[in-house]
Amino acid sequence: MKSTLKIDFQKSELHLNFFGELTLYSIAALEEKIHAINNSAYTKVLINLLEVSYIDTAAAIFIYNIQEKFRKVETQTIFANDLQESTLRLVKEHTDKSADIHRKNSKTFIEKIGKIFYNYYVGFVDFITFFGQLFATKMRYITSFKNMRFKEIAFEINESAIKALGIIALTSFLIGLVVAYQSAYQLKMYGANIFIVDMLGISILRELAPLITAIVIAGRSGSAYTAQIGAMKITQELDAMRTMGFEPFAFLVLPRIIALMITMPILIFVADMMGILGGMIVANIDLAITPDMFLDRFTEVVAAKHFFIGLAKGPFFAFLIASIGIYRGLMVRDDTQSIGFNTTKSVVEAIFAVIVCDAVFSIAFTNLGI
Repeated sequence: MKSTLKIDFQKSELHLNFFGELTLYSIAALEEKIHAINNSAYTKVLINLLEVSYIDTAAAIFIYNIQEKFRKVETQTIFANDLQESTLRLVKEHTDKSADIHRKNSKTFIEKIGKIFYNYYVGFVDFITFFGQLFATKMRYITSFKNMRFKEIAFEINESAIKALGIIALTSFLIGLVVAYQSAYQLKMYGANIFIVDMLGISILRELAPLITAIVIAGRSGSAYTAQIGAMKITQELDAMRTMGFEPFAFLVLPRIIALMITMPILIFVADMMGILGGMIVANIDLAITPDMFLDRFTEVVAAKHFFIGLAKGPFFAFLIASIGIYRGLMVRDDTQSIGFNTTKSVVEAIFAVIVCDAVFSIAFTNLGI
């Protein structure tokens, strides 16, 4: 039997009289009529189901939604039998339970802030645990000469450093060009052309070359460490190594860290030379300072301590970059999306750690008068 809806208006009362079978397939047309009613124009609503021969769950939800639409006014529902009433009651209980679950799952602002800080706390504890295990393994590793894995260290030196010489040399050369070119205009205004040597020598040797090298290595080698270790974790190679009695820290972690700590000063040295070369070219072209004049002034005003301070930062930067990259690789979960997420975080965190470390060095050396 086809379902119909007769709407009666009696003063401030609204009567909704349903007829026939209310099912999923018949309520669509009725919903449009209900939606067109102004729910604020009445003080009482009567839902009459006496002439309804059958009602399913979809129709019961429809009736429940009508009750919710007019919940601000007095609403009365007349059922034809107990089955209709029990069906509507079942729908109402289920809906209320779902709403309670949603309210329980929704967190307040304080809960969200607490969750964020708790996640940071857990991550910090995991990182400290990683460092503790790393140092414990490293002490066992370096106290026994036969445990040194020279082949793996040499391989990582080639992969992480030797192959990065080109991009670091080019980047440092361009940084030297840009810094010298931007400074040349200001120095010419005051006739202080020769002081470009002082500025380039100290800034590149002491700060720019180590920092630029560390940032390039963090983006190149740090991300590679995360991706490699993460892929090995997904393919369960790390579990297989432990099953066969091999310690992943000794075979995968330490060779990478040691290799990068050895080669970072060499990379910084190359960055120093290329940065100074770039500045020398600009000084010759734009400020008429010949290479001989540049080098003579360089040896006079730039102390050797600036060069050694820049090199001394290398192992610390390398340790931070390699440790964070490998730690993020070990944090990869069993899905490929996690590799991309942790690789991105490793680069950002490594660069941030390098900048903080450089700031600490700068403050310490300045206060010590070095």
